[in-house]
Amino acid sequence: MQKQAHDLLHKLGVELYRVSGGSLIVRSPIDGSEIGALTPDTLEETDTAVRKSVAAFEEWRQVPAPVRGELVRLYGEELRKVKADLGKLVSIEAGKILSEGLGEVQEMIDICDFAVGLSRQLYGLTIASERPGHHMREMWHPLGPVAVISAFNFPVAVWCWNSALAFICGDSVIWKPSEKTPLTALACQALFIRAQQIFRSRGNKTPESLSQVLIGERDIGEALAAHHAIPLVSATGSTRMGKAVGETVGKRLGKSLLELGGNNAMIVAPSADLDMAVRAILFGAVGTAGQRCTTLRRLIVHESVAKKLISSLIKAYESLPVGSPLEAETLVGPLIDKAAFNAMQFALHQAKEQGGEILTGGGQVLSESGGYYVRPAIVRVKTQSEVVRAETFAPILYVMTYDKLDDAIALQNDVPQGLSSSIFTLDVREAELFLSATGSDCGIANVNIG
Repeated sequence: MQKQAHDLLHKLGVELYRVSGGSLIVRSPIDGSEIGALTPDTLEETDTAVRKSVAAFEEWRQVPAPVRGELVRLYGEELRKVKADLGKLVSIEAGKILSEGLGEVQEMIDICDFAVGLSRQLYGLTIASERPGHHMREMWHPLGPVAVISAFNFPVAVWCWNSALAFICGDSVIWKPSEKTPLTALACQALFIRAQQIFRSRGNKTPESLSQVLIGERDIGEALAAHHAIPLVSATGSTRMGKAVGETVGKRLGKSLLELGGNNAMIVAPSADLDMAVRAILFGAVGTAGQRCTTLRRLIVHESVAKKLISSLIKAYESLPVGSPLEAETLVGPLIDKAAFNAMQFALHQAKEQGGEILTGGGQVLSESGGYYVRPAIVRVKTQSEVVRAETFAPILYVMTYDKLDDAIALQNDVPQGLSSSIFTLDVREAELFLSATGSDCGIANVNIG
């Protein structure tokens, strides 16, 4: 696996000395093998990077926004050229099935396209004043260096969602990737440098330190969050991490953008198209081996259709191909590491202790591979117990039943997290209630889509 990873890194422009001989060991979830040994950055190097980022910002903010957009456009073009290679590297390092790895790179391309258009739309309002001969004008100015802290499960897209917008807005970026997935970060940085070189060759100016990557563990993220020269910290990860980042940034009155956990539910009403619901449940609950903040974790089914739906789900779950994410037929790849596997087993144990029944799955498979592969689990629960209300980053689907829609919505909303939700129904009244102020309390509310 190491040779495949290093060959891809070389093709993507990463000098291999960067991934050898260091103390930070990177392992592929596919087989547990070492694919990199990186040298972590120090706190002194972190402070130096921030100073460089400030200098880069002071230069970059003077470049007209449409010209800044041209750099992002060129980066998107570089991504198009290497989509297959970068997508495969994502699969090797994060364990995503190949189609998801490729899909993540496509999301990078898409946000670049969006940002390019936005670079010509950074306008504000002109507002009438009550004072004669005066008006008020709204103007948006670049903010400053932006720190991006990303998680292992979306190792490249999260950075690009943030950086593409930051660059066109005139901001510099410092990226601290997950210590579990730093190789893809180095690849993205190498591709960005390529885009900068093309940008300069066409007569444009761009500072050297416009984009930087810092490799390390928690201490690097903490230093970035605490640094007064960074006005905005965008952090993606666990709720625990988000609370720590938010508190640290808040103490210095900085700004934070936090994308944290989820405990997402789907309501299946009596009128639902069950075949469509089953397909959506499979994609939502087992994609990325249950390691997405938008993973479906709770299924709230009307009593009248519960037996039929659960039977169909068990049949579908037991036929899911689990295996290497590099194989085309695989739909469920490995968990990221042993800690994730142990967390899943502990949650299943708790679920049984709290009255739940494991209907299928949960066990380890392919243990000889060196990776942590599991069969996705379905757990029938009578009540929304403590373990159901917590987020477990693994493919566990808790199934509950309901009689009245108001009760189902109350169940859905009765968790600390509030990210994504959905209802499957052919009754427009139920759909409208779900979308109303008295319906889902989540930021994302879907109808007939997972």
